Amino acid sequence: MNSLKSYNTFGVDVQCAHLEVIESENQLITFLKDHPEKEKRIIGEGSNLLLVHDLDEVVLINRIKGISIIDENDDFVKVEVGGGENWHQFVIWALDHNLGGIENLSLIPGTVGAAPIQNIGAYGTEQESVFEYLFAVDMKDRTRRVFSKEDCQFGYRDSIFKSTFKGRYFITKVVYRLLKHPKINTSYGAIREVLKDWRVSDPDINDVSRAVIFIRQSKLPDPKIIGNSGSFFKNPIISRIHLEKLLHSFPEMPFYPIDNDQVKVPAGWLIEKCGWKGKKVGHTGTYKNQALVIVNHGGATGREILALSSTIRKSVRDSFDIDIQPEVNIWPEIEEASLSSY
Repeated sequence: MNSLKSYNTFGVDVQCAHLEVIESENQLITFLKDHPEKEKRIIGEGSNLLLVHDLDEVVLINRIKGISIIDENDDFVKVEVGGGENWHQFVIWALDHNLGGIENLSLIPGTVGAAPIQNIGAYGTEQESVFEYLFAVDMKDRTRRVFSKEDCQFGYRDSIFKSTFKGRYFITKVVYRLLKHPKINTSYGAIREVLKDWRVSDPDINDVSRAVIFIRQSKLPDPKIIGNSGSFFKNPIISRIHLEKLLHSFPEMPFYPIDNDQVKVPAGWLIEKCGWKGKKVGHTGTYKNQALVIVNHGGATGREILALSSTIRKSVRDSFDIDIQPEVNIWPEIEEASLSSY
């Protein structure tokens, strides 16, 4: 058995049957051919993952590296990036080359290969907006496949890799279209406020990146210091009819329009309103600066963290009739009803 403690940012100590670090597509295909007997799971940097107990399975660590320009014109550059590259290091590479489109996604933890799976997004931008296509290997028959943007079926923190093809494909490379003359996106209020405080009236992509990093570091704990996986829950989308009912009791409730019929509500606000911000329960709890973040204060098991998340979800359901869904991947998946006897 092999420990996965250093491969998940919650720092949960669980074991797997076999651990294999993958550094190339050829190595992956050979390994799959030589080890057909066991179920396999894939980890990038384990930054969006909660491990609940030991796995009698093979865990593959994506460490396929490389960043290269494969096409460009006067307006854009197409960049092919290894699935095992650190996402923020890719953002830094783009900034160093004066290429825009992902500066608002600065400091998001994890690998490039995980970015399309989750369709990562923050501060008014999603990776979908610059995504072109990706290469992946089918874990069942070892064939190589190209997925277009349409193939990926991107949604809010969602893609086909979280549903129909969950766990089936190992993403080896992703191609992004970055801009030489980007439109600066400061639509998110906190970015505007920080830039105003810094007296930056005409921001460039580096200014936006610095502002995003500043905001994230002020709200989110460093997993190297305290175990966490960032935002544990997605921001729920509710109907405007539901919103109107809630505003009678909670007129201060923040919301963001999605379309004529739906709005997005900050999950962190809902959780904080239920009294969870900074609360400690055993070895786990929520972060003092952001109720949306569940943390491991040291020695917490995956089961403890999952149980707390279940209690928080129930609290929000009871108070607002809203079911907040986990953003993190839970291995293995466990029904809430079974937690008490698990």
